[in-house]
Amino acid sequence: MTSDVSDARLAAALAERAGALLLDVREHSGLTGRDLGKRGDADANALLLQELAAARPEDAVLSEESADSPTRLTANRVWIIDPLDGTREFSMPGRDDWAVHVALWEQEGGITAAAVAEPGRGVVHASDTARVAPSARDGLRFLVSATRPPAWAEPVAEQLGADLAPMGSAGAKAMAVLRGDADAYLHDGGQWEWDSAAPVGVAVAAGLHASRIDGRPLLYNRPHPYLPDLLICRADLAEELLEAIAAAR
Repeated sequence: MTSDVSDARLAAALAERAGALLLDVREHSGLTGRDLGKRGDADANALLLQELAAARPEDAVLSEESADSPTRLTANRVWIIDPLDGTREFSMPGRDDWAVHVALWEQEGGITAAAVAEPGRGVVHASDTARVAPSARDGLRFLVSATRPPAWAEPVAEQLGADLAPMGSAGAKAMAVLRGDADAYLHDGGQWEWDSAAPVGVAVAAGLHASRIDGRPLLYNRPHPYLPDLLICRADLAEELLEAIAAAR
């Protein structure tokens, strides 16, 4: 990977390459279940770390699959990556709701470049090209975790007349909102920075709303890289959704 490409193009290229590697592991490794997930996590992480070290050797990295280093806290540029978001779904035959996240955080500007690859769908969404697609559906659709839906999600959906639907990885849910397959992604109960940095970077660049569920901004490269909750939605729904969430919590 050359060092003269833009950060957004680098993020997109790396997410695409890691996604291709994951598809190959899924098809040819002969592994299943947790062993397949572990192999995918490790191989995609190794590829991303190697390519980032070659293309951006001065930058720090925060990865789900690597030991955290306090040096990132004084770095001007930190790549926040999730080599395989949705390991559970990746390990299940036929599932495509998993993703690769690559985001760049900078001291001045926060998340400034990002890409989310959905290898099972053959798509890479990048912050320099992503656009919000109009909804082709009648009625609202809100996405939640398949395993940990917020307790307040059902009353919020009822108040706004929306359907609730479960889906796998955070990246898959966020990109479903981007392409118009859903109107919002509601999350509570905890995430790590790598779960949302790239999806938020792409979503905001495309024109979606992204915040904490109380409206506060999402902050990254913190000493403890944990974010309890998240709202990604169409911009025109943000105020109404935030009010409904506040009333239901």
